[in-house]
Amino acid sequence: MPATAPASSLRVKLARISGVLIGVSAVLLALLIGAAMILGLGANPLEGYKELLAGAFGGTDELAESAAKAMPLLLVGTGICVAFRARVINIGGEGQIIAGGLLSTITALAVPDLPPVILVPLVLFMGLVGGAIWGGIPGALKAYLGVNEILSTIMLNLVAVQLFNYLLRAPLMDPRQIELGTRIPQTERLSENADLPVLIEGTRFHLGVVVALLAAAAAWFFLWRTTTGYRLRAVGASAPAARYAGMPVKRMTMLALTLSGSLCGLAGAALVFGSETHRLQTEGFATGFTGSAGFNGIVAALFGGLHPLFTIPSSFLFGGLLVGANAMQRAIQIPVALVIGLNGLIVVFVVSSNTLRERFARLYRIGMDSREASPTEPHEPRGDGDPAHSSVPDP
Repeated sequence: MPATAPASSLRVKLARISGVLIGVSAVLLALLIGAAMILGLGANPLEGYKELLAGAFGGTDELAESAAKAMPLLLVGTGICVAFRARVINIGGEGQIIAGGLLSTITALAVPDLPPVILVPLVLFMGLVGGAIWGGIPGALKAYLGVNEILSTIMLNLVAVQLFNYLLRAPLMDPRQIELGTRIPQTERLSENADLPVLIEGTRFHLGVVVALLAAAAAWFFLWRTTTGYRLRAVGASAPAARYAGMPVKRMTMLALTLSGSLCGLAGAALVFGSETHRLQTEGFATGFTGSAGFNGIVAALFGGLHPLFTIPSSFLFGGLLVGANAMQRAIQIPVALVIGLNGLIVVFVVSSNTLRERFARLYRIGMDSREASPTEPHEPRGDGDPAHSSVPDP
């Protein structure tokens, strides 16, 4: 074996360790600044963070609540990972969640009497379809018309919110609300046959959490174990080179955003049929339904190194932080605005740390470019899906 192999292996290990340390340090630094903000309000940050951890991970109920909160983050984050591998950016998670929630709700209202063994998979599948449609539109615009996907996905978020508001204030509104004249913008209680089964009695740990885990595993398998996934990553590594090799660049670009949108749409279906109310409702804006999962999922994906499998613990961490922050706010009586600000700080530091991790990756010459620059190094297959290997395997 060439002498450069041990050095290459060492660089990979150093890149992995530094990536983890940088990400953890970013969260700790954000919490440290948050502690200073809590002190400024006259509260005890140690007591607050103790309550945060207890509220997120202190017992079975808390862990189940954190897992339920992490579920949409994981699905959206996995979709972000798929899009990123083709070098397209999906900012339309909020709209795609709404599209999936709407189409799955319409399906449940249309065929409420189907048995659960059929209706539950059906509504989840229709959530996939709704998100795929909403993601495929900017995908087609990007691939065939050159429209910037950031702009189109953000604009489609607004379209989805207005469609959402219209449908819940007219065609899909609960008939009882119309009779009473209260006109609360929500559907009737959806068919019990479509409820996602609760897997741990007395908690919110439902089937949607397992579906999200399976989706992340399936995304990893697709990206690193299938021919189509290889082509998608090849387009992301270098579109001109992929086009020269005869790969369908436009089709792969559209596929990436369609798959990304479908996973976000699945999150929308799971939010509807795994909710406590088991109905779709709106407050006039997206976050009342999505809980900002379309944006927080991006952060979870970045913290997980834009890798589907590493996004699993990342999503659980951020889900726990969201649950624990509410417990902290109640325990030490700090304003809700401070809790929101703390979450924002974590987002800023995590996104910033991603740039730093990329610099470390370049420093250790990880990826295909460094291998091409060092012809004496062996061209080993890179199918293990490591986030440091952002490039595709050598053809």
